[in-house]
Amino acid sequence: MGHNIFALPPGIMEAEQFDELAAGKDVRIERIVSQGHTSPEEDWYDQPQHEWVTVLQGRAVLAFASGEEVALGPGDHLTIPAHCRHRVKWTDPQQATVWLAVHYSA
Repeated sequence: MGHNIFALPPGIMEAEQFDELAAGKDVRIERIVSQGHTSPEEDWYDQPQHEWVTVLQGRAVLAFASGEEVALGPGDHLTIPAHCRHRVKWTDPQQATVWLAVHYSA
């Protein structure tokens, strides 16, 4: 049965939506939908796996504990190494931001 990665949840989203699309022994693929959502300033993602992430629709800014910030728009992607502390600083409140994330082991 097929699904559409751009199908959005109805109504206003209280929190970001995380949907696991596929997973295996050392890999997990997920769709994330944000709309004005951010990570709390005091909370950092510190993941045990590498993460390759791309924005398919919308806009976002990722902040890193190093002080670096990366703005992402449609088609932009980056790899976040395992244990690289980061958070979502901003997502567009006017439209849904659809991310595709691949978490994998080296």
